[in-house]
Amino acid sequence: MGIEKAEVQTLYEKQGYVTSIPILSPEELQEARDAFAELERKLGEDYTSYSLHNVHMKYDWVMALTKHPRVLEVITAVLGPDVLLLDSRFICKYPVSRKTQGRKDIIPQNQENEGQKNKSDKENGLPYVAWHQDMKYWGLDGGPVVSVWLALDDSQEENGALQVIPGSHCSGLLPHRQAKCAGNMLTVNQEIPEELVEKEKSLLCPLFAGQMSIHDGLLVHASDPNTSGKRRCGFVIRYVPTAAYPIQDLERPRQFHATVVVSGHDKYNHFSSQKLVI
Repeated sequence: MGIEKAEVQTLYEKQGYVTSIPILSPEELQEARDAFAELERKLGEDYTSYSLHNVHMKYDWVMALTKHPRVLEVITAVLGPDVLLLDSRFICKYPVSRKTQGRKDIIPQNQENEGQKNKSDKENGLPYVAWHQDMKYWGLDGGPVVSVWLALDDSQEENGALQVIPGSHCSGLLPHRQAKCAGNMLTVNQEIPEELVEKEKSLLCPLFAGQMSIHDGLLVHASDPNTSGKRRCGFVIRYVPTAAYPIQDLERPRQFHATVVVSGHDKYNHFSSQKLVI
């Protein structure tokens, strides 16, 4: 795994995240990238940017990623031996040149004041992810949610890598509001109010392709627009202990139709009533 289980547990508990965990071999990474490229050719980049939701139920190669032994070694270190795959989604930020052809209002990164760059990129409608907590969108209780980013591409500052506020998972669920800037990739277009985000504490979590980061469902995190010429594609996977259960929360409505036991046993079957009949 490249990192000891005890170290994963300690870092995760303290920081709310662990990053730069090696997962895929070069051969496994190439296979996943080739398979994803086929989906891009078949479905188009507008679709593959955010609409490949829970396709682990459709494609064996995607399901294999969710059950990858090195992924589960990390997840069980945090959640224990009995684990459910809750949800998955591919997220791609495509190169800025593909989004801004013909637009004269986009200023190349090296010609713009760095302090104004992120704001102007968002005002121009480039895709970004606002500061948020994943638990705002998950109507469940009885256990934590662990979110995975498995990098199919290098994820660096210039192409919109993950940013986190270390330790913010200890602050509970914060208020969210409708995002003020266009381009927010979050499905319900929410964000944590700026005055509640301790941006001065934020850290970038760069990854090389084939590496993984994990973070707690209450960790405050975001990612800026991709202002580079490089795609940033990752596979997001959510895991919960089998003791977790869905709740009726009007502010966090969610159905869980694609849950799968990926480790151990599920003696609770809390999500069985929400499964689709296929």
